[in-house]
Amino acid sequence: MPLPVKYALYRRLPLVLLVVATLFAAVFLRDQINFETLREHREALLAFRDRYYVWTMLAFVLAYLSIILLSLPAAVMATMTGGFLFGLFPGMFLNLFTATTGAILIFLAIRLGLGDGLRRRIDASDGRVRAVADALRENEVPVLIAMRLMPILPFFMVNLLAALFGVSPFRFAWTTFVGIIPGGFVYTWVGVGLGEVFARDQTPDVGIIFEPHILGPLLGLTILALLPIVLRPYLRT
Repeated sequence: MPLPVKYALYRRLPLVLLVVATLFAAVFLRDQINFETLREHREALLAFRDRYYVWTMLAFVLAYLSIILLSLPAAVMATMTGGFLFGLFPGMFLNLFTATTGAILIFLAIRLGLGDGLRRRIDASDGRVRAVADALRENEVPVLIAMRLMPILPFFMVNLLAALFGVSPFRFAWTTFVGIIPGGFVYTWVGVGLGEVFARDQTPDVGIIFEPHILGPLLGLTILALLPIVLRPYLRT
């Protein structure tokens, strides 16, 4: 039964607000969040952190969460900043917690605003889209972890696909957290050395995750995550 118009509008409100805020940020904030800005303000940030450690943590989490929710191309920089400000720990924990929370909020907004209607259409359809949806639902855990491990799809795109194809919210949450651990560890660790990079007047290498010595282990973990899909037909016999 179709939802009442007023109720349907309320369901779509979080998604609409998110889209509007994202468009605003893309126009007015995109060029303001970069390593040059961090380089210029690093001394002030470190001084504020040393004086107000807990408040700095809270401000960092809110800023990082905004970057995730607004889909700004600065998530890697934010992760490095976590390592720069707070070290490997608690920097890595703050990064993982915030990125996962942001992903969950986007997932819920999309699912609330669009997911149910599109999911019903997908379930009622035939052909390739329905086949992909069924395959994803049958292999939610390995596919979700694999998509998080390998940086092939943008972070936001994984959130979108999971919401549209009706992935379980609980599975989405924990596979997101587990799947981003390796990449989060790498970028947080790189961020720990940002001070030395800035001192040499250099720019951090955000593409380090594609270096063979890092990409190779990530590829191995991805294959390991997908292994249950390959073995399932043999285990059933």
